[in-house]
Amino acid sequence: MSKEHSRHAAAKARRWRRWNSGDLVILLCGILAFLSITFGAPLFQPAGLSAGVSGTAVTSPPSASSSMEPGPMAVTGTPEGATPAPSNSTFRQAPAPVLPAAAAPVRIRYASAAFDVPVHALELDSAAQTSQTIVPPATKDGYWLTPFGTPGNGSANTTYVIGHSWEGADAPFNHLSSAATVGDVFEVDTAAGTIQYRVDSVTTYLKSGLKDSPIWDIVPNRLVLISCYTEDPWGKNVVVTASPARS
Repeated sequence: MSKEHSRHAAAKARRWRRWNSGDLVILLCGILAFLSITFGAPLFQPAGLSAGVSGTAVTSPPSASSSMEPGPMAVTGTPEGATPAPSNSTFRQAPAPVLPAAAAPVRIRYASAAFDVPVHALELDSAAQTSQTIVPPATKDGYWLTPFGTPGNGSANTTYVIGHSWEGADAPFNHLSSAATVGDVFEVDTAAGTIQYRVDSVTTYLKSGLKDSPIWDIVPNRLVLISCYTEDPWGKNVVVTASPARS
């Protein structure tokens, strides 16, 4: 009887030791999970990923339909909305600028690009509005496309100002190809006051794809300047997009 009792006791002790080992495994997993949550990063990383690469995102391959969409031929600077906000939790976005009432643009003064032009209203017929194939008068001035947006408080769409680049002659719109830079600030005089704009992007498009590009998206108070790209005036357009500058 005593031997039988001893065997039961030994079996119970072994089960207890196995139970203690399982507890230790569970406890270790709990500690690892706690450390992972506390320090905000995985404790283990698959060998196929690199944590040391900065500024590179992994994306899914584009679908067949999206690969057919027209896109910019070249981009300089940062596209609209691509600048990340500082990670500091105390950061507060600057208040939106106070704008004069929406009114017709009459002049654009862009000193760093040697661009100072009067702006005239350009009415469009229905065919030109539908095709976005628009040819301004053959002058060195700017032309505001009146069926779209009007700059200022109450704007309901993007404001477009277009003008010719000139071969063999100096012209203000030539400088959009060579001197416009993301972050530049310029001024637009309107019939109701002056608005400061900051350049968001400088992009070149094939002329054949411009009408299908995102520059025609409805964005209130965005300003878009369009001209021929001087390095390929027959094949491409240069497009400068800008938003009201925050103080």
